Amino acid sequence: MKSSPTPKLLRCAIYTRKSTEQGLEQAFNSLDNQREAAEAYIKSQAHEGWRLLPETYDDGGYSGGSLQRPALQRLLAEVQAGRVDVIVVYKVDRLTRALSDFAKLVELFDQHGVSFVSVTQAFNTTTSMGRLTLNVLLSLAQFEREVTAERIRDKIAASKRKGLRMGGPVPLGYAARDKKLVIDPAEAEQVRGIFARYLELGCLSALAADLRERGVLTKVSRRRDGTSRGGIPFSKGPLAYLLRNRVYIGEVVHKDQHYRGEHEPIVSLELFEAVQAALSAKAQAAGAGRANTGSLLKGLLYDDRGNRMTPSSARKGAVRYRYYVSRAVEEGRREEAGSVARVPAPEIEQAVLSAVAGAGEGNEQVVLDAKDLIARIERVVVHPDRLILQRGPDRRDQPPPEALVVPWSAKAGRRRREVISMGGSDEAMTVMRSETRARLVEGIAKARLWLDDLLCGRVPDTAEIARQEGCSERSVRMTLNLAFLAPDLVQAAVAGTLPEGKGITALTNAPLSWKQQCNGEIAHATPM
Repeated sequence: MKSSPTPKLLRCAIYTRKSTEQGLEQAFNSLDNQREAAEAYIKSQAHEGWRLLPETYDDGGYSGGSLQRPALQRLLAEVQAGRVDVIVVYKVDRLTRALSDFAKLVELFDQHGVSFVSVTQAFNTTTSMGRLTLNVLLSLAQFEREVTAERIRDKIAASKRKGLRMGGPVPLGYAARDKKLVIDPAEAEQVRGIFARYLELGCLSALAADLRERGVLTKVSRRRDGTSRGGIPFSKGPLAYLLRNRVYIGEVVHKDQHYRGEHEPIVSLELFEAVQAALSAKAQAAGAGRANTGSLLKGLLYDDRGNRMTPSSARKGAVRYRYYVSRAVEEGRREEAGSVARVPAPEIEQAVLSAVAGAGEGNEQVVLDAKDLIARIERVVVHPDRLILQRGPDRRDQPPPEALVVPWSAKAGRRRREVISMGGSDEAMTVMRSETRARLVEGIAKARLWLDDLLCGRVPDTAEIARQEGCSERSVRMTLNLAFLAPDLVQAAVAGTLPEGKGITALTNAPLSWKQQCNGEIAHATPM
C-alpha cells in the first residue's frame, strides 16, 4: 500500500491587534482571545503541515488605519526575509482597516509567496473570489472606521457646545480634576500678571524678556510615559497663544466658535478684550511692514549660535530699510544671540547670490535666476568676517558639495557720495543718496515679487495688486518696469554707486534695451 506524501511544512505567524489600551492590563484580554483562537485553528490544520512560529506579533493600542505599528513592521520584515509562509489573524480588520493598505499588503505577500487566513472569515487569497470577498470586507471595515470617526467628531462638537472639556493640555492657571478645569491660585495670578504686563509693554519680545527675568515659566505637564513637557521660558509664539486663549474668560472654542464653559474664568472680559485689541493693532502694523519685502534668504539665514535670522524692517521718514534679525533678539533673548545679530538684507542677499553664481558666471545669471540660485542653498551661517553657505546636491544620488566660505564684513563701510566721471567724458556727477538707494532697492524687490505673482497666477492682474497695496494701478505698472532693469544697473543700485538722479522716477521710464539703459553710465564709488 502506497503511503501518502508528507505535506509541505508551512510556518505560521499569528498577528493580533487592539485599537485602544483599555483592558490590556487584564489577565485575559482581547489580544489573548485572538491568539487563542488562531492557535486552535493552526492546530486543526496540522495535517496540512501548518506549524506555529514561537514569535509573537501583538499591537496593543494601535489603530488599524495605518501600517505604522511596531509588531506589524516586525512581521513584514520577517515576510521579506522569507521566514513566514502563512499569516493568521482573528479577523481581516485586525490586519488593516484601510483598503489602500490592504492592496499594498497583498502585493507584498504575493511577491514572497505568503498567504493569510482569517479564523472567523473563511476565504482563500489565492483565488479571485477570495480576493473579492476580502475587498468587500475591507471596504466595510473602512466604512465602519470612517463612521466611527464622524461619530466621535460629532460627540466632541456637542460636548464643546455644552462647555465641557474634551481633554488636551491643561493651560497655565488651571489644574485638571475629574476631567474638569479648576483654578490653580498661584498660576492664575501669573496669568493675570502676563495679561496686565502686556498692556504696559505693548510688545511680545519685551514681555518675554520681562517674564524671563522674573522666572515665569510655561506650564509643566506630565506625559503618559512619565516624562514632562514645559517648564521653560516663554517665547513669542506661546505668549501670543496664551494671550489669545479664550479659556481664560471661561469659554471653550471649537472650530472658530466659542461657547460658555463650565470652568471659572481667570481674566476679566474687559482686560481680555483690551489685550486682543492691542495684539490685533500690533499684528496689523507688523503685517503692513512685512508685506512684499521679497526677502530671498527667508528660512535660510542663521547666526553663528544656531538662531534663525528672520526678515525685519525699520522706517526712517519715508524710507524703509530691510534687515535680517536673530530670533533670539526678537524673542527677548539677546544674550543668546550670535556675534552678528542684525544684518542689512540687500547687502547679504547680494553677497550670497554672487557667491552661488560662481566666478565664471556673468551678472545676468545672478539677476535673472535669483530664485534658482537660492534654491541650491540649504543654510547660510553669518559670522563677523565670513558667510558659510551649505549647498544641496544637484542630484539625490550625489553627496552635497563642500560648504562655500565667503569673505564678508558684518560692518559694511559707508560709501562716500563721491564725484564720478560719466563714461569717459569730462562730465562729472555725484553718487545717489542713501535714502534714494533704499527706495530704489525696495522698488526693485517689489517689482520682481509682483512680476512673479503675475506669472505664477497668484494674482490675476495689476488691479488686484493695487488693491492689496492700497495704491493706484498706474503706480503698480510703473513699479513693474523696475523688474526689467539691466543686471549692471541692479548691482549698481544695490551697491549705491548709481549717479544722483538715477532714482525710481528715472528708472521706471528707462528703455527696455539693457544697452540703452546702461549707456556707459555705471561707475563705482570708493568705500571709506
